[in-house]
Amino acid sequence: MADSATAARRNDHDDSEQGDLAAVNGGAGSTKSLDRLIHERMRLGIVSALAVTEAMTFNDLKAALGASDGNLSVHARKLEEAGYVACRKFFEGRLPRTEFQLTATGRAALSRYLDHMEALIQATRQR
Repeated sequence: MADSATAARRNDHDDSEQGDLAAVNGGAGSTKSLDRLIHERMRLGIVSALAVTEAMTFNDLKAALGASDGNLSVHARKLEEAGYVACRKFFEGRLPRTEFQLTATGRAALSRYLDHMEALIQATRQR
């Protein structure tokens, strides 16, 4: 008898746990629905930095993120190809400058990403 009561409690706990996991795995906070392009650390840093300012030069962004030229270039290009970041190249006097700006598409993608992360955090804290 004790074994059946223990089994029933375990099943109730398992069902509750499965519901929590379903909320995380299939709901708004689903890891499956996270924007994998933004989720990468350097790209998240780029879009986050650009979200709080109108535009940043390549050198300012590189310094803020502690990135190398090559690393920043590769990740910024991926974001640009996705339409999340706009890149403008120009000259200041005789010096070439590259400036990045978060696009409306990028801002919306970051907002969705942050909503998903908040949902994951809330689902985890409720456990």
